[in-house]
Amino acid sequence: ASSADTPLAEQIGRATLKLLEVVPGTTVWDLVVGRDWKGEDVNQIGRQPPLSSNKSATHFPILRELTRVRYDRMLFFDDCQWGDHCGDVERACKE
Repeated sequence: ASSADTPLAEQIGRATLKLLEVVPGTTVWDLVVGRDWKGEDVNQIGRQPPLSSNKSATHFPILRELTRVRYDRMLFFDDCQWGDHCGDVERACKE
């Protein structure tokens, strides 16, 4: 999930996942899209509808539905300096 706020920022986010290696030769994209979800892009990047700036209302419920991964099994981190997105997700996204 990401809060990229323009279509270009969304494209950059996806491109970054295709470059960021978890181990040499294996990118985040390879794991999240290629291996685990059989080529389906389940990444929730941006704020274009149906997404919004409220990750707890849009990004994470959509991820939960697409992946069937329970909230208590997801990892969420955020570098936001103007709000408590982690707290919002913790309060709203419960099993």
